[in-house]
Amino acid sequence: MDNEIYSFAIKSALDEIRNVCPDITSTFMFKENGEMIIGDEKTPEKTMVQVVDAFDGVFEKANAIGHVECITVDGSNGRVNISCLNDLYFVTVTSRKADINYVNTITRVLIPTILRLLERINPAPLKNNPVLPEIKPNARVSLPMETEEAVTETDEETEIEKPEEKEPEIKPEPLLPEPPVNQLIVENLGGLLVPSDTVRIDNVILSQWEELYQGKKIEEVEIETFDGKSTKCKVKPIKDSKYEGKGMVQMPEKIQLALEIKKGELVRAKPIVE
Repeated sequence: MDNEIYSFAIKSALDEIRNVCPDITSTFMFKENGEMIIGDEKTPEKTMVQVVDAFDGVFEKANAIGHVECITVDGSNGRVNISCLNDLYFVTVTSRKADINYVNTITRVLIPTILRLLERINPAPLKNNPVLPEIKPNARVSLPMETEEAVTETDEETEIEKPEEKEPEIKPEPLLPEPPVNQLIVENLGGLLVPSDTVRIDNVILSQWEELYQGKKIEEVEIETFDGKSTKCKVKPIKDSKYEGKGMVQMPEKIQLALEIKKGELVRAKPIVE
């Protein structure tokens, strides 16, 4: 089953949940790394991205102590519930008057059933066992008749000298290239529990940096202003598609204050690779 059919099946199930329970105003599913987001027909993609981004810091802190099973946030106009299903997170947004027991009965039965059904239709392939290298028989060396007889007669007394094994040549580690510098426009980064020590940069730029350093994952960057102020901080890719390819760096207020800059100003960013 390809990803398109899988997404269609999940999306249809989410739409059906809203039809069965009108008090559910939004439903969608995502992976923690943000590589997949599937929502019902009426929930905008921008809204889903904002919710995932808002809870990003919660997942980071929860992973340090264990695993997130369920998160519930009560607001003045409704309630947001996030529950974990294997490696997926299922989000439901309900009105204040919604019957929570009824909502939980629907969401905790229908969605897991759909996921189990999809897994049975398309089970994960077994990992192939590594093929053992073919063992070749020892090579025989043809000898002249006289030499062969001599060797046969003195086989027990003569030891065949083995060639000296050369020590493997130790190659020096390649020098890392000079870190590239990109000029980016500051954009505000806010939301519920947003990490104050992390900026977000276009994933295209992060991929170019990782390719330059032969696939090493870029986890930190140095941000420098044109006044000479600089700071090191963690980095993650931008999730909001409207900022893709626009040369922006999303930055929390704390980092902006430390660098004495604000939204719309230019800064320099370069990767930190050890």
